Amino acid sequence: MADWGPVFMAVILFVLLTPGLVFQAPGKSRLIEFGNLQTSGISIVVHSIIYFALVAVFLLAVHVHMYIGH
Repeated sequence: MADWGPVFMAVILFVLLTPGLVFQAPGKSRLIEFGNLQTSGISIVVHSIIYFALVAVFLLAVHVHMYIGH
């Protein structure tokens, strides 16, 4: 049986933390902007750090597991 928990967790976090899709931190005119579909270099760095921290917490501390198959 394959453990699909890490794969699904990484994909969901990647989509939610794409800069400009749901939110952008830091924004161009405010600290956080929602749904502006724009990005900047510093925003990519901030979202990458948040992504790494959340993936580490969910996969190493919480032990998210999902088994699909027989």
